[in-house]
Amino acid sequence: MTSIKKGILELNGVSQVAIVLEDEKITIEGDHLNRKAITKKLDGMGYPEKGNNTLFKEAKSYVSCAIGKMGA
Repeated sequence: MTSIKKGILELNGVSQVAIVLEDEKITIEGDHLNRKAITKKLDGMGYPEKGNNTLFKEAKSYVSCAIGKMGA
């Protein structure tokens, strides 16, 4: 869980990351967030967005990504 948080915090504009394992959700806050970059980063770490999994990744955990408080 710490590696996910650290990886997402490395992305431009991200100020906070909250992970709720029970709900399989990640909430990301920041300014000028790039959803595509965030989902690509999560996918690269083995956590594809729900609904976008491949057969290869079915055995891994899935997360849904909620991007909140996006700055203009």
